[in-house]
Amino acid sequence: MSNSEYYLKFLYLILFAFVLFVQQGYSQRSKVVAQDIKVKQYVTDKTGTLNSTQVKSLESKLAGFEKETSNQVVVWMEPSIEGGSLENRSYDIAEQNGIGQKSKNNGVLLYIAKSDRKLRIEVGYGLEGALTDALCDQIIRKEITPQFKKGNFYEGINAGIDAIIKATKGEYAAEEQSESDSEFSVCCIPFPALIFFAIFFFIFVVPIFSRIFGRGKKSRSSNWWWTGGSGSGWSSGSSGSSWSGGGFSGGGGSFGGGGSSGSW
Repeated sequence: MSNSEYYLKFLYLILFAFVLFVQQGYSQRSKVVAQDIKVKQYVTDKTGTLNSTQVKSLESKLAGFEKETSNQVVVWMEPSIEGGSLENRSYDIAEQNGIGQKSKNNGVLLYIAKSDRKLRIEVGYGLEGALTDALCDQIIRKEITPQFKKGNFYEGINAGIDAIIKATKGEYAAEEQSESDSEFSVCCIPFPALIFFAIFFFIFVVPIFSRIFGRGKKSRSSNWWWTGGSGSGWSSGSSGSSWSGGGFSGGGGSFGGGGSSGSW
């Protein structure tokens, strides 16, 4: 048997194992969103920082953006992650609530832990091309945290939302890369091989290390491969600053860890 035949058989074995793995994940996935992270409206403020007028203004902007593009952007602000992982908390809220449309995975979560002075932009699969990790980092550093440092939380959130919306439309200017950054490339490795090893790494290696060195109560990598959230209906409800506007529902969008974190 030739080397190519061995290679093909190995690939088929990996793909078969992957299919079984995904099927098991689907069958075991919980369809109930924990009440403490259940999204009920575009803006949830559990800190009481935003007043009703500010919440209404943000809600109106985000509802209009979804109506125009089908993209869902959600803001979630709470006091603290209580010593947990910022990335895990943000990912769980976005994924379990299925922010974005299932067919497009076009959801974005702006998560803020006010007392911890930490925040993160979590990006759905479908928007990772437009809202890259580098752009998310830039939005956090240039648009949001300068206002947060002054205590202007509404202004920071509003500026962040505006930048996110512009980025998804290709209208937010990215910082110029240095020459050394632009010259980075991978050579001498066949592209199909890179794809294969990347898939193998994220499907098998990441979950194993996650279980061994588990980050928090729930690992982001332990459930990234199946589609996000329950897709359960969200309806406008109360938050720290209550505003009962028009209801909306998460469409089952999925997330893979794209985005960026920051602090102020």
